[in-house]
Amino acid sequence: MSQAESLTFDSVEQLNEEKAAIKAAFGRAAATYDKSAAFQRRVGHALLDLEEEWSGKRVLDLGCGTGYFTEQLLHKGANVVALDLSEQMLDQARLRCGGSAEYVSGDAECLPFDDDSFDIAFSSLALQWCNDLSIPLRELRRVVKPGGKVIFSTLIDGSLQELKQAWQLVDLHQHVNDFLTLNQVKLALAQSGSQNYTLECKPLVERYPSAMALMRDLKGIGATHLSEGRNAGLSGKARFSALENAYRAFQFEDGTVPATYQVGFGAIHND
Repeated sequence: MSQAESLTFDSVEQLNEEKAAIKAAFGRAAATYDKSAAFQRRVGHALLDLEEEWSGKRVLDLGCGTGYFTEQLLHKGANVVALDLSEQMLDQARLRCGGSAEYVSGDAECLPFDDDSFDIAFSSLALQWCNDLSIPLRELRRVVKPGGKVIFSTLIDGSLQELKQAWQLVDLHQHVNDFLTLNQVKLALAQSGSQNYTLECKPLVERYPSAMALMRDLKGIGATHLSEGRNAGLSGKARFSALENAYRAFQFEDGTVPATYQVGFGAIHND
C-alpha cells in the first residue's frame, strides 16, 4: 500500500469513527432531547415558514430526531419519510407519530433513496454534523424531483461565541465546535451543483439562567461531540465555577446570560 493510499484509508477510518461518535452522542440523548430543544424548535418553525405548500407533497425530513417536525409536516398534510442516523431517535419519532410516517435509518451523505423521490426535502440543524456540506446537499438535490425544493438550516461561524470566549478564559481545550462561514456554505452549495438558491444568516439569541443551564441543554440534545480535539471531558467544581464567572461578562440586567447562534437558512430550487 502506498503512502497516499494509507493516508486515504486512515482518513476514511477517522471519518467513520467521527460519524459513529456523533451517532452515539445523539442516541444517548434521544430520551432527553425534547426537554432541551427549545432553540431547535424555534429554528425549525422558521424553516417551515419558507414553504407554504406542504399538503399532498412527499417530504423527506432529514435528521428528524424525535420526530417533532415530522409531526408538524404531517399536520400540514405532507406524506413524510423521516430519516435519522440514530435508531434511538427514530424510536422516539415512531412513538410520537406512529404509523403516519415512514421511518428510515440512514446517512445524509449517502441517502438510501432513488433519484427524484421527493417533492421537498426539509432538514433543520442536522447538516452541520456532516464533514463536507457539499455531499449531503448534492444528495438532497439528487433525491428531490426537478422543480422541487430543498430547505435547510445549519449553524454558521460565530455560533455560541459567548460560550467559546468564556471557556478560553478557563483553559486551553476546545469545548465548542467550529462552524462553516457563510462563504463556505455558499461554496458548498456551488460544489453541490446548486445554482438557484437563497441563503440568509440570522442571529438568534437564547437566554439561560446560567452557563451551566446552557451546557445542560447542549448535553440534553446530544450536541457534545467535538469535531476537533477530544479534551472536552471536564471534572471538578472549580473549573465549572470559573466558567460561570467568565460568562458573567455577557450577563443581562435580569441576571440571564445569552447563547447567540448564527443560523443559516437556505432554500434550493431544484431546477
